[in-house]
Amino acid sequence: MNTSGSANKEQTHKVFIVDDHPIMREGISEIINREKDLTFCCEAGNIPQAMQTIADCKPDIVIVDLALEKSSGIRLIENISYSYAGMLILVYSMHDESLYAERCLKAGARGYIMKQEPSRKLLLALRTVLSGNIYVSNKLSEIFLYKFTERKKEYQQSPIELLGNRELEVYQLIGMGLKKREIAGNLNISLKTVENHIEHIKKKMKFKDFHELLRSSFQNAAYDIE
Repeated sequence: MNTSGSANKEQTHKVFIVDDHPIMREGISEIINREKDLTFCCEAGNIPQAMQTIADCKPDIVIVDLALEKSSGIRLIENISYSYAGMLILVYSMHDESLYAERCLKAGARGYIMKQEPSRKLLLALRTVLSGNIYVSNKLSEIFLYKFTERKKEYQQSPIELLGNRELEVYQLIGMGLKKREIAGNLNISLKTVENHIEHIKKKMKFKDFHELLRSSFQNAAYDIE
C-alpha cells in the first residue's frame, strides 16, 4: 500500500514503515512528516506487501516491526538485506531489546529501538542510522560490552537467545496460536521440519514437554502485544 508524504518537501530522507497495525503506521508517519529532513513515503503490514512495495517506493530507510501478520520481522530483515543490499533498516518493536536486538543486527538491521521510547528517541535513531552509524540504547551497549569483554561472565543469557532464527519463528508462531500444519504452510516448510524445530526448542529451552513450550510462547506473545 503506497501513501505519499508531503509533496513540497525537498532533499528529505524517505521512510518506509512496515507494521501490522494501521494505527501505529499512521502515528509514526505523522511524527516523521513533522520533520523537515524526513518524509513518510510508503507502508506495508506484512512481508509480501513490503517486498512488493519497496521496489516502487525506493526508500532511504525502512522501519520494521518484529511482530508482523503471522510472520517474523527478522525474516523480512533478511529478505530486504538479500534483495536490496545496503538498504538501511531500523527495528521498532515491543520485543525486549536484550533478547532480539543482536539477532536483528546480525540479520542486517542497523538499529533497534523499543516502542515505549519517546518519539524524539525514534527520530534520533532514524537520523543515527541514516548518518551511517548503528543505533542501540545505552543499556544495550553495556550488554554488548559484557558479552564481548572479560566481563561477559556477568551477563546472564536468556534461553530465547539460544534459538536459531527459524526456531524463534516457530516459537513465536506457536505463541500466536498457529497449529503445526499452519506453521508449516506459513513458513513453506514440511510438517516434519516444524516438529524437528519444536524438539530443538524444547531441548534448548529445557521444556519438559510441548505444553511447557506452549505456555511460554503464549506468555511471550501476550507480553509483546502492541
